[in-house]
Amino acid sequence: MQLRSRNIALISILASLAVVIYVMETFIPRPLPWMRFGFGNIIVIIALYLLGFKFALLVALIKSCVGALIIGNLFTPAFLLSLSGGLLSVSIMGLMLSIASALFSPLGISLWGALTHNTAQLLIASFFLIRSRAVLNLFPIFLLLSVATGIVTGAISLAVLKHLSLKKDLF
Repeated sequence: MQLRSRNIALISILASLAVVIYVMETFIPRPLPWMRFGFGNIIVIIALYLLGFKFALLVALIKSCVGALIIGNLFTPAFLLSLSGGLLSVSIMGLMLSIASALFSPLGISLWGALTHNTAQLLIASFFLIRSRAVLNLFPIFLLLSVATGIVTGAISLAVLKHLSLKKDLF
């Protein structure tokens, strides 16, 4: 992972944007008490396309840690679920982008990320936090929510990346 001044600046900007969006999202009424829309992941997807997997992972890590610190849930079960789901989803998105980029647009990559994030959270809650397989009964609901939020996040990411490709002189 080579950090040049340009990369440091871009990582800082993207991580800051992701944190701001993550924190602002806490003010949006939630349809379900445990559900977040994951709009901060738009920035993670953009980082994945602009900077690659390692830097996107760094942006996701900063977003989760600094965002949790600001909203006051650092090192809580919610933080652990968010962090583990986020890092695993970036890993799967990076993998899918590297092996099947011709098959998936940012929208498809976002769907993979959303599905992975929610599946990871359910598994961790079921086997490590709550220690009951009954939690897995929520999987169909999580699956539907993943598709909905993944599409929205992916569509916004795609639009931003298209806009940025028109402005190549910025990068």
